[in-house]
Amino acid sequence: MLMRTDPFREFDRLTQQVFGGGAPGTWSKPAAMPMDAYRAGEEFVVCFDLPGIDPEAIELNIERNVLTVKAERRPLPTGDDVQMQVAERPLGVFSRQLFLGDTLDTEHIHAHYEAGVLTLRIPIADKAKPRRIEISGASAPKEIKA
Repeated sequence: MLMRTDPFREFDRLTQQVFGGGAPGTWSKPAAMPMDAYRAGEEFVVCFDLPGIDPEAIELNIERNVLTVKAERRPLPTGDDVQMQVAERPLGVFSRQLFLGDTLDTEHIHAHYEAGVLTLRIPIADKAKPRRIEISGASAPKEIKA
């Protein structure tokens, strides 16, 4: 049997049950997933923490510049001879939506999942990159009157 040494763990679990998340080890309502986002050179990078999620249980959708990430943590397989001792990991669907600006190239998003982290790399759109504008006109300076 596992022994707990944290005296506040039961209080934390009770708080989670009362204020959301449901009973430990049961399916819960959709929850947000922690993320980091930053710009690195010519791309925008977003990293989501999804520990213990099977890559097959991750869905990525984009519609009208809204990126939706859904992931489902399923219960461990159990049998008649299994008696759960501690079930603290939340189960169910985790989701997050990001509103992507027009400056990002949503047609070329690259997704990679490794070590419980989903990393999305979104290139900066060509139309958003700085460009030089040539000025044409007379070579002699002109006086502008106000």
